[in-house]
Amino acid sequence: MDKVKIGVIGCGNISPIYLSNLTRVFKNVEVKYVADRIHERAVKRSEEYGPKAVSVAELLADPEIEIVLNITNPDQHTIVNRQILAAGKSAHSEKPFNGFLDDAKELIDIANQKGLRIGGAPDTFLGAGIQTCRKLIDDGYIGEPVAGNAFLLCHGHESWHPDPEFYYKKCAGPMFDMGPYYITALISLLGPVKRTVGFTKKTFPTRKITSEPKYGTIIDVDVPTHVAGTMEFANGATVQLTTSFDVWGAKSLPCIEIYGTEGTIVVPDPNGFGGPVYLKRFNTEFKEMPLTHCYAENSRGLAVADLASAIRHGRKHRANEQLCYHALEVMHSFELSSDSGRVYELKSTCERPAPMKQVLEKGEID
Repeated sequence: MDKVKIGVIGCGNISPIYLSNLTRVFKNVEVKYVADRIHERAVKRSEEYGPKAVSVAELLADPEIEIVLNITNPDQHTIVNRQILAAGKSAHSEKPFNGFLDDAKELIDIANQKGLRIGGAPDTFLGAGIQTCRKLIDDGYIGEPVAGNAFLLCHGHESWHPDPEFYYKKCAGPMFDMGPYYITALISLLGPVKRTVGFTKKTFPTRKITSEPKYGTIIDVDVPTHVAGTMEFANGATVQLTTSFDVWGAKSLPCIEIYGTEGTIVVPDPNGFGGPVYLKRFNTEFKEMPLTHCYAENSRGLAVADLASAIRHGRKHRANEQLCYHALEVMHSFELSSDSGRVYELKSTCERPAPMKQVLEKGEID
């Protein structure tokens, strides 16, 4: 098999699951290098997973590298993606795709001019749980989608994350941290968004870190930490979405539910790849549905493998730039609507990404 060679920039907390899957699960890729601004981190990951630890410059200079996975902190995504594209490599970044719409548009234009691919996380929508929901909706099990609800409620990350400050800076907060999972899943299930209305607030101007090693550090909060909005999709369905770092707890709220003319689907946590999936049709009780697709376990890196397959087969990759940009605009739209006091009309759109194939061996894409 002609494997696509990959370099990874960023060796922090999320890198182990990516490296585990990309070196041990997916058959069409080979991770050649790992790099990090703190070289010791790269050395550690090299010892754990095998790829050679090098500098970012050395990684980008190697002509064998076709894709670079950018899993740096959110405020570095745009800077590093520019470097990747300038080096003539296709780029896949962690979420959010980029912080600002102008930067995202610039990077998409550069990629198109150079004939390169660009895209980003999340790839959880490619997993067995949401792909099963996609098939149920596409096969008409709930009739025409009418509405939905989605919730992500917690009290932030300062009690457990070793370095939580960036969650409260630009390009972060609950909408940009967890919103990508929810919005990308909903676009995959329902299609593009037409317009939104939103309400945002910053309940606590500062946060105290209670995790190690920065226990006691006070964080200045620069972003809204409670975002509530409604999305009207191009197909006519309306979905309410609330993401919050201001809530101590909630009982029995779904991650995502989709309501149709003939039934309801309870969608599993979009931050995961598996189930459970529940279906109710007409007056029947909710029933757990068998998963119809592969990749129910934590399969981060699935979209990178899909990008590699798309490059080899000349097709569109599923976590592509149009999907990422549209999801990014939706995320921005809630604050823009809240600040203006007006409904926000989406300027971008995208196609629903192609569904995954049902019958796959573990490690396969096509």
